[in-house]
Amino acid sequence: MRIPRRFAAPAAAAVLVLTLSPTTAQAATAKWPGDPAVTVADTAGVFGENLSGLSFGSADVLWAVKNGPGTLYRLAPQGGRWTPDAGRKLHYQDGSGDPDAEGVVATPDGVVAATERDNDGDGSLLKVLRFDAGASGRSLNAAAEWDLTGDLPEVGDNGGFEGITWIPDSFLVAHGFRDDHAKAAYDPAAYARHGSGLYFVGLEDTGKVYAYALDQNGGGFTKVATFSSGFPKVMELEFEPDTGSLWAVCDDTCSGKTATLKITDGKFTVSATYARPAKMPNYNNEGFAIAPASTCSAGRKAVVWADDGNDGDHALRAGTLPCVSLAGTSSRR
Repeated sequence: MRIPRRFAAPAAAAVLVLTLSPTTAQAATAKWPGDPAVTVADTAGVFGENLSGLSFGSADVLWAVKNGPGTLYRLAPQGGRWTPDAGRKLHYQDGSGDPDAEGVVATPDGVVAATERDNDGDGSLLKVLRFDAGASGRSLNAAAEWDLTGDLPEVGDNGGFEGITWIPDSFLVAHGFRDDHAKAAYDPAAYARHGSGLYFVGLEDTGKVYAYALDQNGGGFTKVATFSSGFPKVMELEFEPDTGSLWAVCDDTCSGKTATLKITDGKFTVSATYARPAKMPNYNNEGFAIAPASTCSAGRKAVVWADDGNDGDHALRAGTLPCVSLAGTSSRR
């Protein structure tokens, strides 16, 4: 912490601050582990503003959501760019509303979105919505929904859910994940009909991540764990199965930093914090997705960011990560 000049400090204390601060700063934020440069990954003018969440469904399918109006896109690679379909407007299960979709994740249960409010209404409305992306039609009603508003801290209508990811039970059990609700090691059998994994949602205003077992019949839920993302605000979550890392993303609020979290003593804790790629400006990146390990080429796999501000008339940019774990072991399955 810098000492204001108007407050006199003993010389020894001043020397201590000057000696330790640079070391602390270096330890806190490492350079981006992939290539320092990024490239535009969409055609100019396709999305406009408000593209907010990303998730790879496969090597050739990238899902994206826009928060206003709430829209789901299926993107495919074409000519070196991610090209979307027409997009489908999203609605709640009863066919009403315009969910402010901020995060998306492709899971064995379906395509699932985290929403922070109804754009047609007022106030915070923290709902997770599951969609059948294979259904026909120009719009999609949620196949199931979970209203988590009352189970979470009160936040502003623009300070709610920003990110969502899914982590399989097999990984959580193998790494000794702790269930705060049961005050014991996580046991999937304790949560009937929750599917085969837990959903992790990031709440912007708290900077915290909340793990939920969601009854896939809809409605029912149990909060299994709560932990810090490592940032005062969190805008995106992404689980990387190859390295066992949960990535947390902060936008231009934190100069585009990301953090990796690993399970230690039953809890997800920050293992590293990275600066944005050196040649990428401080965009309002609210979406982040990591390509599957099967796409690795020349020791690299792609990552994609979604810029909510659509800077330069582009919403998507691509970069890379190494195809090895950040601990130095192979990431190939």
